[in-house]
Amino acid sequence: MKNLMGKLEELLDLGGTKKDITFLVISGIAIVLSLLGISPFPFDMSWIAIVLCGLPIILEAIIGLVTEFDIKADVLVSLALIASVCIGEDFAAGEVAFIMQLGGLLEELTVARARAGIEKLVHLTPRIARVIKDGKENIIPAEKVQVGDILRVLPGEGVPVDGIIISGQTSVNQAVMTGESLPVDKTVGDEVSSGTVNQFGAFEMKASKVGEDSSIQRMIRLVQSADAGKAKIIGIADRWATWIVVIALTAAALTWLISGQIIRAVTILVVFCPCALVLATPTAIMAAIGNATKHGFLVREGDALERLARVNVIAFDKTGTLTYGTPKVTAAVSNSENYNNNDIYRLAASAEQLSEHPLGKAIVNCCKREGAVLSKAEDFQMIPGRGVCAVVDGKKILAGNPELLKENGVEIHSLDPEQYIKAGCTVTYVAIDGEYAGFIALSDTLREESTGMIDALNGLGVQPVLLTGDHENAAKTIASQLHINEVRANCLPEDKLKYIDTYQQENKMVCMIGDGINDAPALKRAEVGIAMGGVGSDIAVDAADIALVDDEVKELPHLIALSKRMMTTIKLNMTFSMTLNFIAIVLAITGILNPIVGALVHNAGSVLVITNSAFLLKWRKK
Repeated sequence: MKNLMGKLEELLDLGGTKKDITFLVISGIAIVLSLLGISPFPFDMSWIAIVLCGLPIILEAIIGLVTEFDIKADVLVSLALIASVCIGEDFAAGEVAFIMQLGGLLEELTVARARAGIEKLVHLTPRIARVIKDGKENIIPAEKVQVGDILRVLPGEGVPVDGIIISGQTSVNQAVMTGESLPVDKTVGDEVSSGTVNQFGAFEMKASKVGEDSSIQRMIRLVQSADAGKAKIIGIADRWATWIVVIALTAAALTWLISGQIIRAVTILVVFCPCALVLATPTAIMAAIGNATKHGFLVREGDALERLARVNVIAFDKTGTLTYGTPKVTAAVSNSENYNNNDIYRLAASAEQLSEHPLGKAIVNCCKREGAVLSKAEDFQMIPGRGVCAVVDGKKILAGNPELLKENGVEIHSLDPEQYIKAGCTVTYVAIDGEYAGFIALSDTLREESTGMIDALNGLGVQPVLLTGDHENAAKTIASQLHINEVRANCLPEDKLKYIDTYQQENKMVCMIGDGINDAPALKRAEVGIAMGGVGSDIAVDAADIALVDDEVKELPHLIALSKRMMTTIKLNMTFSMTLNFIAIVLAITGILNPIVGALVHNAGSVLVITNSAFLLKWRKK
């Protein structure tokens, strides 16, 4: 029997949404022609709606009852349809079928799209590895690497497995794991993770975790499993369907027994149909989604706004979400009697002109924006994991980390950049002709709208939390500027999941906002995930329920307030529809309403519900 039901379900699914829309349009025209008494066929035009819209409802109700004994709203609708047809009230049956299918289509249009985030994560996994054996390099599939193998990774290549560097110096882009906006300098003894990207220098490494144990494979498993605990909201009409069916059948049976008039019983079944109740939620959701779209949000999950209305904690990633994710020079400090701050800045920027490192590019761009004229850099050298060396205006300039200056016999002394480091800045040290000359401090730039946005969220009673892969100093500096009291720094993807789980165990509803690949598991696990659609990775966007298309975070408070307003509208719709149902039932029991008038009353109720929901399209919190 279940096999038969399965095949029947497959048959009903043929054609998808396009078929449903076509059937609805044809049925709508047929209902209007029936109301006007026009029929080019030897039967009432309502029968077209009964067959195209009503038959699928009856079949789905039968499938649900047979396979899982699942009593939903379609069971009551089926009873009303069959009863109406049996006593010859074809128009009532056709109209009820049409309205219920319209509600079902609206609900279907709000469900999630197919997502390909896990596939994209899989594509991030390096396919090959360069294994060194007996002094020779052999290229093999990455999945065949064994623990203890020696691997070579060239500039621009992904790291195939987890391991430890045994020779070479480089900078590695770790955004896939930590979300850090800047590459991290690596040298002998440092760990590297699979899926991260080698930026500049070649290095050799010893494999320590391979296959399913590697970092990128753990990330894939996290994304696959994070969604498992996220409950889907069940339609109100379906949640109460069992009670509605029992009450409707009891009321209809008692009325028939007492009055002896079957038409009254059928009218009760017709007016008991939860048409307006079924439309109450999807119409409000679709109107709210339309409003959200105008403010730059792409809502990917139909019930995401319902969940968002109950959120009381919003967890933010830092880089690319609250900040722009691009470093900016905050200070140039001289430690030399011969050069002032501007000289240090200009000479370092001139030396960095040919650099490919994000810090070097930031120094050059910021200096140019301030109107400085840069000199030509000669004998340029980029030292992976260290910095740059160049001759500018006849002077040998070193710009990089302390190791670069130390290796060139330059001692860093006197003025200490500790205050900038504590404030979360990254420091580039500068030496001129073999003498320490000063440093340049760079920091991530805060989005202008972030402060006002956080204050507005606090005003809505939502607690902001910072979850970032950046180090503690940078995280606390940003948090203090934004009035965020709770900070979690140095977070790997599994750490973010752990913190979200902790809040959920405290019965708190969590919304996660991020932009990076490393945020994907947390975006999945949170009740609502919002990804930065402009600067965010495709994988983060695919894992999220909502994408912020233009990255304007100032609109987040509007989205939260809109979701709460939407829930208010849904409650009003339900209250109205149930009140109308109650009045119509009383009138049906007393014989004042017949099935056709009952169906028209339902139609009017549905129109009013849709109209009330439509007000959400232009709603804005005052």
